[in-house]
Amino acid sequence: MSRIVYVNGTYLPEGEATVSIFDRGFLMADGVYEVTTVLDGKLIDFDGHLTRLQRSLDELDIANPMSRDEWLEVHRQLVAQNGVDQGMIYLQVTRGAPGDRDFIFPDPETTTPTVVLFTQSNPTLIDSPKAAKGIKVITIDDIRWGRRDIKTVQLLYPSMGKMMAIKAGADDAWLTQDGEVTEGTSNNAYIIKNGRIITRALSNDILHGITRAAVLRFAREAQMPVEERSFTVDEAKTADEAFVTSASTFVMPVVEIDGARLGEGKPGPMALRLREIYIEESRKAAV
Repeated sequence: MSRIVYVNGTYLPEGEATVSIFDRGFLMADGVYEVTTVLDGKLIDFDGHLTRLQRSLDELDIANPMSRDEWLEVHRQLVAQNGVDQGMIYLQVTRGAPGDRDFIFPDPETTTPTVVLFTQSNPTLIDSPKAAKGIKVITIDDIRWGRRDIKTVQLLYPSMGKMMAIKAGADDAWLTQDGEVTEGTSNNAYIIKNGRIITRALSNDILHGITRAAVLRFAREAQMPVEERSFTVDEAKTADEAFVTSASTFVMPVVEIDGARLGEGKPGPMALRLREIYIEESRKAAV
């Protein structure tokens, strides 16, 4: 059965969905996106994702094409029409298709933003085999642009980083700048040392993760000490535990960095407990 997707106000089978070749998302990567998790057919951290979407749009001077309730209705319709129990909804807004290619931004009064949403089912989202055994990461230079806090569709280098990791026999890559870890290719990065959770502070250097915010809040509520500061690759390799967070992986334990095994080489107790807490609390608050 073909998925039902949403394109510019219309629900239609994915095989019938089209976007203009002049769309600036296609030509210029001039657009932003969000990925919202679906658990038990409900949306996780929906308002957090919409808040970040608005921030990204504002930073790029793109008008938000919908209200909060309109976005919610589209998300719920896609969940219902595609029968999604566990999975994600991908949302993308671009500056639109002005009719020809030009470096100059088109007039927003005459160019309507392009809106695309689609679902991705993942029945092993909660019972993830990778979460049970942990993942291995390598470190690579962070050569992305300086506004990583804006969730744009410019994802070529993160994609290349994941391929570098796979070629090295690992699962993912952590990006580094001046010897310090910024974040993962598509996630925020953390280490745990002497019972303290350490993760880079918010700035233009990293994405302001919605899952990150929730996990840190739950950690503090569970009396787990948190330090928001930079940490080096060497510090990470000698950590007791490590993990990453994202909407699609929740809390994912890291068991190896550049070939250096962490602890006993298996997911640590704090990372696993945080994953349990995040899933439990997110289900309670889902819409």
